[in-house]
Amino acid sequence: MSVKLRLTIMSFLQFFVWGAWLITIGVYWFQNKGWSGNDFGAVFSTLGISSLIMPALTGIIADRWLNVEKLYGVLHIAFGLIFLYLPQVNDPDQFFWIILAAMFCYMPTIALSNSIAYSILEKKKLDVIKVFPPIRVWGTIGFIGAMWFTNLSGNKASEGQFYISAIAAFILGIYSFTLPACPPSKLPSEKSTLSGQLGLKAFKLFANYKMALFFIFSMFLGAALQLTNMYGDTFLSHFESYSEYADSLVVKNSTIIMSISQISETVFILAIPFFLKRFGIKQVMLISMLAWVLRFALLAYGNPADGLWMIVLSCIIYGMAFDFFNISGSLFVETSTTPDIRSSAQGMFMMMTNGFGAILGSRLSGYAIDSFLLDSDGQMMWTEIWLCFAAYALIVAFLFSFMFKHKHDPAVVK
Repeated sequence: MSVKLRLTIMSFLQFFVWGAWLITIGVYWFQNKGWSGNDFGAVFSTLGISSLIMPALTGIIADRWLNVEKLYGVLHIAFGLIFLYLPQVNDPDQFFWIILAAMFCYMPTIALSNSIAYSILEKKKLDVIKVFPPIRVWGTIGFIGAMWFTNLSGNKASEGQFYISAIAAFILGIYSFTLPACPPSKLPSEKSTLSGQLGLKAFKLFANYKMALFFIFSMFLGAALQLTNMYGDTFLSHFESYSEYADSLVVKNSTIIMSISQISETVFILAIPFFLKRFGIKQVMLISMLAWVLRFALLAYGNPADGLWMIVLSCIIYGMAFDFFNISGSLFVETSTTPDIRSSAQGMFMMMTNGFGAILGSRLSGYAIDSFLLDSDGQMMWTEIWLCFAAYALIVAFLFSFMFKHKHDPAVVK
């Protein structure tokens, strides 16, 4: 088996493990367990908490003491064991701690999978820039495949989604021990220290008004990303309580409908160079924010019948909303920082979006729904929920448009 194929399998399974439950856990939470939105926000915040802590710690271990592929395998097996136990949990507070332990195992494996791929490709003297993207795109395909499998197997509202994820994690964990060795460098460097890998050096960038604003808005957009991951499938599934929609394609295959978002993501990546060249980094980031507004507004008024086009269009717009900010934001960091702090600044960008942003979006949305967006029967008022999310994104876009100053330089994009 070629190295490219072996890494492709790894990438596919890496995100299959995640896709089997990330989009559908809300359906399980609200329809199966009937637990509160506030507690659900706490559960989703575990992704942000673990993203703040674990990638740096596991990176140090891999740099100094243990082969990357072995650490990667151990973490996936540990994740699988925890997920096997997860369906037995019948208390939301306990569920939080169990899922937090699972995320401590899973979230750092995303970075470790990249490290493994880079290390192996470089050892084989292959062009990483050319070879890695086609390998990584199979991760997105794996995520979509897992969503489809969970839906079509009838597990989107059951504990079966956790078993599917656990089995895939076991397969990947065992498989990782067959990969070429990626031993620790054991060389002292800035990146091998805790402060270096946490990106703490980049905190001095907050002294710069422009960079501080960028990181703050990165956090706000990271919060927006969590909202559709948390509630999208739950929203579509709730239509089964209406007789006119109960047997519709959208209700029966809600997770498949939601996967259009991930498919769109792969397409809009191809459009980014044109938009960056034509409009510049700031305008592309602003387009992303307005895309979030439109996505949420379309969901507010969409339904499985005459409003189906709104739901589908909202999923297509997701690709623009997600990709345009993440790619252009990364490029802004790359062109606005000096080489000695660039890696730390990129780490800070990821920390603000996937760490603090994820925690902010998860916690505040759960609190807002429980406090203000339930009807007299305790049911979620979906139109109002999505409109509140749209208003949030619109306020962020408005503030960003006049507070953030950045001159477009076409030469930045080749």
